[in-house]
Amino acid sequence: MMKEFEERKSLWEATQDELIKGFYEDCNCVYCLICKETYIKGEIYLYENHFYDAYKMIEIHSKDKHGSMLDYLLSLNCKFLGISSAQQFILKLMADGKSDKEISEEKGISCSTVRNHRYKMHEYEKQAKLFLGTMELFKNKEKSMKLEDSTIKFYDAHKTATMIDDRYNVTVEEKKKIIEKYLDQDGIIKQMPAKEKAKIIILREIANNFTPGIHYKEIEINNTLKKIHTDFPYIRRLLIEYGFLDRTDSCSEYWIKE
Repeated sequence: MMKEFEERKSLWEATQDELIKGFYEDCNCVYCLICKETYIKGEIYLYENHFYDAYKMIEIHSKDKHGSMLDYLLSLNCKFLGISSAQQFILKLMADGKSDKEISEEKGISCSTVRNHRYKMHEYEKQAKLFLGTMELFKNKEKSMKLEDSTIKFYDAHKTATMIDDRYNVTVEEKKKIIEKYLDQDGIIKQMPAKEKAKIIILREIANNFTPGIHYKEIEINNTLKKIHTDFPYIRRLLIEYGFLDRTDSCSEYWIKE
């Protein structure tokens, strides 16, 4: 039986090599890190009159559906990358092959400022390597000491979050309690939480009622949300505001933001 999408490896759980490739694997399948696409090892897939194995198909899928992993990662909230929005924009221009002079002209800044950004990102890279090594050693020591706090697992923010702050400081255990408190067994809201942390958890659960990749008419969104909460326009607005849903300017179509 295939793993459910929610149980799959997240970007934060992926190794450096998996982030670069854009997929991970187990003994049976290869999985896209960005969406729920799965290819079974040993199967042969027909694509544009050619036959490919699972590894080649996941590469084709990643390129066709998501572009490059570099482009995808640079499209995330800059706080996920640990850089400023200005640095993210400059890094995008660098990735597009723009020279320091071209970037300086486009941004209206000096070439020396662009070079300074390039230097800072080079320093971030070195610091990140040391920090990752430090954290790996720290976690190993924590486990060996069998401290209670070392077992705490935090619930990661959704990839399309519009704001990243302490509202996402929620553990997996806290998430479970929030869902039990505010949703019944059928996923219907008993009471909409006032606290931001709980609200985000509930909105994420509501978003699971919609399938990534499918475009919905507004009436379809409303009909689903009506079953969950009487004030469905409010819930719909929150799903947009917190980055779970996206829509056309005319509001004629909605989809899960990826």
